[in-house]
Amino acid sequence: MAAKRPSRPSSASSARPAARAAKAPGKTLAKAVNTRRASTAKPKAPAKTVAKGPRKAAVEAPRKVVGSPRSATTKPAKPKARPALAQVVLAALEDMKAVNVKAMDVRGITDITDMMVVASGTSDRHVKSIADRVVQRCKEAGYRPYGIEGERDGEWVLLDLNDVVLHVMLPRVREFYALEKLWEGGAAKRA
Repeated sequence: MAAKRPSRPSSASSARPAARAAKAPGKTLAKAVNTRRASTAKPKAPAKTVAKGPRKAAVEAPRKVVGSPRSATTKPAKPKARPALAQVVLAALEDMKAVNVKAMDVRGITDITDMMVVASGTSDRHVKSIADRVVQRCKEAGYRPYGIEGERDGEWVLLDLNDVVLHVMLPRVREFYALEKLWEGGAAKRA
């Protein structure tokens, strides 16, 4: 004998509880909606049992994430002022023990940059290290270098930081090109 299929609920019984409650005497629409929400709400997760050791068991309650509201009297922290680019470059050169550092203000001579810095390193590896440290310190201070040239050879590394152009050279290369004499029209000062 064939099994009987259960009959489908009629359209009247599948109507929303809120609509049925609105038609039913004595129930308000708000109560019917609240009962619907309560019946469809997800139950809270039960506490998990976590085994610690061979026979010990501890009960771990579900974690509750709570945001920390800011107090009305707390003022937002002021961002730190960025140090001047020239100070960052000169401090990095001093830190790496660059030799014969000369900073020249060339604002009145050219529009390319505000300051030209020329420094020497004792070897090609020292020249590369000086340039790398200056780039690193500038990035930490929030300044992005626009271009770096000559890092591969290490005889003369040119670092363009827009407001400051840095030349790090070997002493023989610096002597040959004599950039200080070229830019001496500006007020050259030893750093």
